Amino acid sequence: MTTAIFSALNILIKPLGEAAGRNPNLTQQEALVAALQTNLTLLEERLRGDGELEELRGLRDEVQAKATWVCSNSHDPTWSFVQETLLLLLSLSRHLALQLQLFNQAPPPAAARLPTPEMAPPLPPDVLSVSQQKTLGAALQFVVSLGLCPYLAPGVGVPVGRRTALGSVAEGLARVHAAPHPQRRLLATATVLLELAQLSSLATLVFTRHLGDVMAALCQLGYRPKRHEGPGGEKELSTEERQSCRQALQNLLGKVYQPIVIKELLILQGGPKQAPPGPSQGRAPGGPPGPGGGGGAALGPAPPWLRRLCGQLLSERLMQPGGLQAVVRAVLEGSAGGDSDWRTCDGVARILAACPQQSLSADSYYRLVCPQVVELLHIRDKITAQQFQRVATRAALTMVEDRPEFAQRYLLGPLLSPFARCSGVTGEGEDQGPVEERDLTRCVEDVFKVCVVGNRPSPVLLEALGGVVPVLFALFCFTKQNVSHLRAPCQEILLWHLTHCDPPAALAVLRRLSGLGGAAGGGAGGVDPRFTFCPGSEGGAKLTAQENSSDEDEALYERLSGEQWRLECLVQLLGQLQDSSLPGELFLGLLQELTSWAAEEEEEQEVDVSAMTLLEAEQHREGRVEGRGHRLALLQLLAVLSEGLPHTLLLREPTQVVVFMESLLQRACVGLAQGPGTEGPVESQTLRMGIGLVAAMLSGPQLKGEDYSSMSRLLPPLEELSQKHPDRVIQELASDLRAVIATHGAYRPDNLAHAPRRQDHAPQTHRTHVQGRPQISQSDTSIPQSQTSQSDTSSAASPQTHISNLTTHSPHTGKPPPQSPTTQPPQSWTPSPAQSGAPHPGQTARLQTPRGSAGGGADPDRGPSEGGGPSSGPLRMSFSDWLLEACDPDVPTRAVALRAVTRLVVERDAEAVQAQDKLLSLFLENLDHEDSFVYLSAIQGLAVLADSYPEKILQRLLGEYDPSPLFSAPPQTPPAPPRSLETRLKVGEVLMRASRAMGELAPHLGRPLLVVFLRGTRDEDHSVRASCLANLGELCQRLDYALGPLAQELSTCLTSLIKTEKEAEVRRAAVHVITLLLRGLSHKTTQVLSEVLLDLYRALKWAVRSDRDPVTVLHAQLALEELDDVMKTYLFPRQRLEKKIVVLP
Repeated sequence: MTTAIFSALNILIKPLGEAAGRNPNLTQQEALVAALQTNLTLLEERLRGDGELEELRGLRDEVQAKATWVCSNSHDPTWSFVQETLLLLLSLSRHLALQLQLFNQAPPPAAARLPTPEMAPPLPPDVLSVSQQKTLGAALQFVVSLGLCPYLAPGVGVPVGRRTALGSVAEGLARVHAAPHPQRRLLATATVLLELAQLSSLATLVFTRHLGDVMAALCQLGYRPKRHEGPGGEKELSTEERQSCRQALQNLLGKVYQPIVIKELLILQGGPKQAPPGPSQGRAPGGPPGPGGGGGAALGPAPPWLRRLCGQLLSERLMQPGGLQAVVRAVLEGSAGGDSDWRTCDGVARILAACPQQSLSADSYYRLVCPQVVELLHIRDKITAQQFQRVATRAALTMVEDRPEFAQRYLLGPLLSPFARCSGVTGEGEDQGPVEERDLTRCVEDVFKVCVVGNRPSPVLLEALGGVVPVLFALFCFTKQNVSHLRAPCQEILLWHLTHCDPPAALAVLRRLSGLGGAAGGGAGGVDPRFTFCPGSEGGAKLTAQENSSDEDEALYERLSGEQWRLECLVQLLGQLQDSSLPGELFLGLLQELTSWAAEEEEEQEVDVSAMTLLEAEQHREGRVEGRGHRLALLQLLAVLSEGLPHTLLLREPTQVVVFMESLLQRACVGLAQGPGTEGPVESQTLRMGIGLVAAMLSGPQLKGEDYSSMSRLLPPLEELSQKHPDRVIQELASDLRAVIATHGAYRPDNLAHAPRRQDHAPQTHRTHVQGRPQISQSDTSIPQSQTSQSDTSSAASPQTHISNLTTHSPHTGKPPPQSPTTQPPQSWTPSPAQSGAPHPGQTARLQTPRGSAGGGADPDRGPSEGGGPSSGPLRMSFSDWLLEACDPDVPTRAVALRAVTRLVVERDAEAVQAQDKLLSLFLENLDHEDSFVYLSAIQGLAVLADSYPEKILQRLLGEYDPSPLFSAPPQTPPAPPRSLETRLKVGEVLMRASRAMGELAPHLGRPLLVVFLRGTRDEDHSVRASCLANLGELCQRLDYALGPLAQELSTCLTSLIKTEKEAEVRRAAVHVITLLLRGLSHKTTQVLSEVLLDLYRALKWAVRSDRDPVTVLHAQLALEELDDVMKTYLFPRQRLEKKIVVLP
């Protein structure tokens, strides 16, 4: 039966053939009509005369009898052809449905006929072959082109002539005035297509090609306003028929994939109203393909009733679950990207953010849509995620700007709810409790996409984000302690918020995060004190309940360390604001607060507590304790800012420098108000430098009126200093500076540029001599004359040169904050020989290395010439002078001298070459020194000596390291006292450095060292044994083939130590020697260690299986990996594509 039906369909849709060939003068339309009539006549003859089609004729007659829309006396040949095609399609549908029902009701096969796993399952009867699908598609195209599209009203759907060649030929063939009525024809075609769609195999062909046509027909049949009656008084459609079409449309829209439905509704909605109608109307360029595809022209305007209907249907699709995602998919799927993609996303976002007119209320619309916008941010598909997130971000930001009241309630609230739960602020129906890692990660990612990627700040968004900034900052501090993928987005969000907030609001946020405006870690919007962050399983973080510590000291330590870490993270965050004045504003605000604190402390001390009640006294006491805590936090934050941020970031604008100087001068005035004698040396020096900076600023040649106006705030403190300061020089300088600022430079004294020199010539208190050596006075460390005389060219930058040296301290305490032990005075502050004369060598050394600083002379990791070398000071000292300094009891002086002598040895100084024995004795004596700076300098000197003169120096060092008679000192050398264990280990460090420096000479010079190290593995002390093994490993990896004769002895030593040594440290060193040995020999391992390689392998395997020390096991595993790489290279050498050329004799 199925074959017969498709044979009949092939007869109907047969090409033009002979009908067009008989009369070549026929047009395409006339030829098409003739072909349709010919095919229709041929089918009727075959149905009456062909016995194979007898069963089909019976089924067709049965279907025709039940069909009420068949018109037997139609004078329209195209409709007659469509009627016959529809009858055959209905026959096919009912036949396949019956066969499918029988197939499903068939009993299961017998056990003997059960299908085996290799057998394919039986095909259901509704499965069509490729040729059958092609025939069915052609028949459906004839039905749609001749029986549906010609009867659509103008503007409904895409014109058939703009889609296919058949449509352009068939356009205008239908005789709409002939019976039956056009609407009846449209209803019959739509009904048959819907009935075909009941079968899944046929529905695919109908909806994939003609869904838009079916939807257009149902919209016109169900919703088009009623008009005139048809020919012969026949009405268009009854109310029941219209209602059934509406119901069919709703069922169709709910059954088909929603993005396709929305795409077709957008096409049905048509183009803009102002578009002129014409033959160029069609599908929008770049838009979604319409029914039947094709077309590149713009869509024409749709009728008003259809536009309203499509808008209502689109709103219904949007407000159903998952509707927003379906709308976005319908618009964005298949987009080409580029600028048009951006515009499309923005347009979709604006549409989604606007409440449609069909919605019952704006509240209900945003309540349904906002959660779907948030869900769009969670799309993980790499292909569509970027576009979807772009639409979601734009839609969210548009809602926040246009409808802030609804966005705050339905969008930002759910978006930030995990952060709100962390702070303990929960909404209605939410319980405070742990926050899972997935929720926190998703919240951070969503906020990053909306704020940082969207980058459209608004007051509502900034206010909502500001409420959870403490929690976000606490999470950022936690991620800085661990490896987490949340660190970068948290930092970007915080920087974005601080950058786009108003400066006062940003400063308030920074004070809040630092603990000055409320606890940032707990309470006041921070993380709930009962909970804490902990690492998540996927690299994120989660909020869990905090365990209460029973030890109060430990709890106090945890709290203080947490506050310190929070400040360090805040400084790191501020360091990222390179182009912002926010760090400087915060720094200046804290300095001003520090000044006001010093002025208020005098008033606090005058409060009479005896006249208060007990409650008032208690409240006053609590207030004072809280104020002191606030002041301590202020000082701590100032110290961290001064140490962690460069001065170019703290004071990057001239106005900030002026404000800083105002704060400094005001603090000096506060100190003067407390009475004479309260100013300490630090305050005095700071004031002198501040006045020098103001003088340098005023000496600039390009000062403008705005600069003088900003400096006018310095007039009151300068006036007070000129009247009350006890130092006459400072009084004169303050008076001159005040006059220059007040007259805007009209009055300028001649010595203004030399104001620092005037301070240098002021009487100073010199130190006395200590241990018979002259000491540096305060005048020697002041600003030199040559620095201020060049203020014409560098005065604009000079106020910021030494900001880092200004320390924040209380003006009434006189105590500077602690300094780093390696802090050195700037090079420009060092007095030249012309100013201070030719100083004593010891004095020069102390000028570069302040006394009392263990690391102030030079960095141990740098060369001797840096920070104290023979050529780094004002004068180059002789070798004898450096030897004298090397015996100085002052630690920095001795250390710098040892490094200078080492530098002379490297430079092959003649005196140093002749004094090898003296230098060796000097360095060996300093090995016993308790200060690390001294003995490390001695170790470096011995290593340089051993590298320069190895034959002589190594023999002496081996005697110091191994006190056996084998390496005793020469007869003319006096016997040295026995060395301590610590000194022997230091000599071992020297030998290790010498081994590293040997290079290719290791096989020649390393044999004595190898003997000593092997002997040392039997020493009584385990530290010496471990040291010998470490040195042995460094030496063996440089011996190469020279190690061959000693391989057996070395292997026996190492395997014995691995298996019998009791100290884990020694076993670790023994295993590490094997690792270094394999790593150094590399591809030569199988040649040098061929006899002992198996023993070493077994020893390593024994260590992995039997050793109880996990570190030893780890070292053994690393050694086995090195051995595995060596053997793989040996067994599977790398293939090299090379060509050898051999010259024959």
